[in-house]
Amino acid sequence: MVTALYPGSFDPVTVGHVDVASRAANLFDKLYVAVYDTPSKNLLFTTEERKQLMRDGLAHLPNVEVITFSGLVVRFAKEIGAGVIVRGLRSGSDFEYEFDMAFMNRRLEPEVDLVCFMTSQDYMFVSASLLKEVAKLGGDITEMVPPNVAQAVYSKFGLPVAE
Repeated sequence: MVTALYPGSFDPVTVGHVDVASRAANLFDKLYVAVYDTPSKNLLFTTEERKQLMRDGLAHLPNVEVITFSGLVVRFAKEIGAGVIVRGLRSGSDFEYEFDMAFMNRRLEPEVDLVCFMTSQDYMFVSASLLKEVAKLGGDITEMVPPNVAQAVYSKFGLPVAE
């Protein structure tokens, strides 16, 4: 049985995140989607909110479990028995970051490998930080996030859901 770990801050969950998780769930027997508890980012949602939004977005995938973690991703992967870390790539800069990280992780835990999914063309421009900015300014993000996430994002900014 091959177990994989898809880690991220997921603030907020996007259709790109759901797409990568869905595709990974088709390849691996078990997929843990791990919400990072203490990223060095300015977060809109708490860890528990991000975890619940991801659970709701992936409820249709029976072999996926949404959990939280802190610390080094590669060590957490080893702790839960995941031999693969899953990442999504939108651009060359994503590749460069993941490329460097893969070699560091290989040094720390040689048994844990990296599998990268190229984003679907429809989602290559979707970025969680851009989505927050657009929503904050009253723009329509409803096609870029699951419906429950759109509601949660607009609610955080005290705005009605865009029509």
